[in-house]
Amino acid sequence: MTTLTLMTGSSRGMGEAMARQCLQAGHQVLGIARSSNSALAAMANPQQLTQWEADLADSADLALRLGHWLAEQDAQRFDTVQLINNAGVIATLAPLSQVPLDETVRALRVGLEAAMLLTSSFLAATAEWPATRKVLNISSGLGRRAMAGSASYCAAKAGMDHFSRAVALEEAAKPRGARIVSLAPGVIATDMQVQLRSADPIQFPDRRAFEQLLAQGQLTSPDHAASKVLAYLARADFGSQAVGDVRDA
Repeated sequence: MTTLTLMTGSSRGMGEAMARQCLQAGHQVLGIARSSNSALAAMANPQQLTQWEADLADSADLALRLGHWLAEQDAQRFDTVQLINNAGVIATLAPLSQVPLDETVRALRVGLEAAMLLTSSFLAATAEWPATRKVLNISSGLGRRAMAGSASYCAAKAGMDHFSRAVALEEAAKPRGARIVSLAPGVIATDMQVQLRSADPIQFPDRRAFEQLLAQGQLTSPDHAASKVLAYLARADFGSQAVGDVRDA
């Protein structure tokens, strides 16, 4: 028996670190990202790692593909099956009225729509599996605290928190429902942080705060953040609260 871990945004940053740590723990991993990761491929055999190159802004077909793929798996092989919705993007950091419309659409599709559709497909496809089922949505403190200049990201993460609460209620009403958590992972040294520190300070007034986080050494490495998130996912009480913060663990 083993664990099947499905993950979006697995090609870089914390997602890559989580995928690597899951492979090292012996999980079978399906990674979904805009590009595959050669380092992950080099450390795993083809039976352990599957990588799909996909644009999460076009998630309806991807969700159908995931459902078909899960239907082809031998459910008896797994004691745990878990979906980690990790992918997210930030649109141009500026007031909403000045952000290109296509960027706002993309941020919401990748950050919220994809997570909802993949969760729906995952729950439907694994409903009769004997395995423990978990959904981990990677949220942000910005889903709980608004920030000027990043309306679409804040909205996507707030939506992720609230849809997780709703699905948690739905699954709790089932005899063997899945457990779901929307988790803020802390402040991590990723490309997204670089984007925040590089924004126009007139358009994005919180830029200075992110510069200070770096200067004060408050950024967590992707590897350390991944280990904390995966430890939270493995907790016996995972799902007891639908919205959480890894720093409160």
